[in-house]
Amino acid sequence: MFDKEYDVIVVGGGHAGAEAAAAAANMGSSTLLVTMNLQNIGQMSCNPAMGGIAKGQIVREIDALGGYSGIVTDLSSIQFKMLNKSKGPAMWSPRAQNDRMKFAEEWRLALENTPNVDFYQEMVKELLLKGDKVVGVVTSLGIEIRSKSVVLTNGTFLNGLIHIGDKQFGGGRAGERAATGITEQLQSIGFDYGRMKTGTPPRVDGRSLDYSKMIVQPGDENPSKFSFLETRALINQRDCFMTHTNEEVHELLKEGFDRSPMFNGRIKSIGPRYCPSIEDKINRFSDKSSHQIFVEPEGWNTLEVYVNGFSTSLPEDIQFKALRSVKGFEKVKFFRPGYAIEYDYFPPTQLKHNLETKIINNLFFAGQINGTTGYEEAASQGLMAGINAHLKINEKESFILNRDEAYIGVLIDDLITKGTEEPYRMFTSRAEFRTLLRQDNADLRLTPRSYELGLAKKERLEVMQNKATLSADLVNFFQDTSVDPESMNPILEDVNSAPIKQSGKMFKIFSRPKVTFADMMKISSVRNYVEENNLENEVLEQAEIQVKYSGYIAKERANVDKLKRLEGVKIPDGFDYSVLGSLSYEAREKLEKIRPVTIAQASRISGVSPSDISVLLVYMGR
Repeated sequence: MFDKEYDVIVVGGGHAGAEAAAAAANMGSSTLLVTMNLQNIGQMSCNPAMGGIAKGQIVREIDALGGYSGIVTDLSSIQFKMLNKSKGPAMWSPRAQNDRMKFAEEWRLALENTPNVDFYQEMVKELLLKGDKVVGVVTSLGIEIRSKSVVLTNGTFLNGLIHIGDKQFGGGRAGERAATGITEQLQSIGFDYGRMKTGTPPRVDGRSLDYSKMIVQPGDENPSKFSFLETRALINQRDCFMTHTNEEVHELLKEGFDRSPMFNGRIKSIGPRYCPSIEDKINRFSDKSSHQIFVEPEGWNTLEVYVNGFSTSLPEDIQFKALRSVKGFEKVKFFRPGYAIEYDYFPPTQLKHNLETKIINNLFFAGQINGTTGYEEAASQGLMAGINAHLKINEKESFILNRDEAYIGVLIDDLITKGTEEPYRMFTSRAEFRTLLRQDNADLRLTPRSYELGLAKKERLEVMQNKATLSADLVNFFQDTSVDPESMNPILEDVNSAPIKQSGKMFKIFSRPKVTFADMMKISSVRNYVEENNLENEVLEQAEIQVKYSGYIAKERANVDKLKRLEGVKIPDGFDYSVLGSLSYEAREKLEKIRPVTIAQASRISGVSPSDISVLLVYMGR
């Protein structure tokens, strides 16, 4: 069946696998996507949403780099919100509710319409190795498929174990079997591995809910979208709703704690800190009498509803009884109960920054196998692994994003240098340079680099260049054009800002916190400029940010320049840290294990102190 050698084999068809296959194929590699169920490519295993705090920035970065997640999200959205608009633009984060079935369908169609992608439905049980190099995979039917590189994106399927109360059974997702064989093989050749857990809430019948008792959560009045390309923003949207647990719900849930796998010791692995189960929330935050529940429709036409905030592995009878005491859920009918799942992962300190393993050449890991949680984190790793698998087999330099270039760079650098012992989730607070890494400028930051790689198409580059030119011209207009007190002061008075006494440049006045673009549009010269040049909201927003935050942006760029001096100090490959007697024992141990490439990477490793960095700098002649 497989007489050809593929350039890249991608194992797993989730968010990481789909992006990896698309990236490698679009760069010219013959690619085979092997997954256990072709109907579930791009499956939203948990909540039917993309984006959110920091995650929305990642989706925009994936799109800017030529990935598909933003486009697929736009084609399947049912609601769009820009979160954190009350804060500065570094915190603005796009989020979309999606039609779960449409999302998977659009992913499948996108991949089927991508040249160079082949598909095969079966479980991969083993890697084919030749010395310290991967040369293919072996399926559960014993079929050997040869390739120059392999990307593993196994999600929660590696020895997956599902828990519902005191019941447990093997599975990588509800209704799907676990994947076996790979963990055992990798462990036998020297890989460390561990166990993590995640959970999901019940899915319920929307006809059985009383929405009149809940708080409506509409989308934005003027919804935006994710992709920088010409996908269409939503015209109609579906509402979500919010309700709350109460003390009665908590007491009913506690009745099942003795049968909870989390409390009775059946689950020993660590779950996501920032997305705890409802029983974990009740236990950890015992002073709170209620917790928010977000009621999210699963699509345009389906009856199925996702109960966000009620993730649980309690017995199904306890789940049902407790949920019926939530306002609006008094007559709820279940489609399926919530459950927890344990699965194998491989500590990501065993990877290089291109996501290739240190032990086996041409073998790449992406997604939850690296200890992350979330569709967006997985998709971004898949994209980078697919890119780098293609580059590696073509003997080209790896594509690595720095921490000042992208949230994707922060994510991968954190994983490789710090590792993780709990499911890693991205937050804006993890990025030192988040003023630079905004969702609005992801295309300006990353599309030129992707175009140089041959991944982003010329159409995408031209859209980005047009936006950059128009935004820069508009900023220059504000810098070069003056306004007189007669025109400006009535506007300033309306926003309670001090009047000007003489004519001045618009840039300085527009920089004031209370003055918005809508205010500036009341000036005829501004309005004429915008209308004559037919400027769209995306350009206006970009220019406004550049004007208002120019000082912050300049300061952050100066900090980046300082960091890059350390990034420029390379540590020789295979450097013997034992010759540096002044290093602390912990630093020596961590440096030997993680093998940072630069002094800057070394400085971010937990347990490596500033004094240890000084020792390294002295030795390197700095």
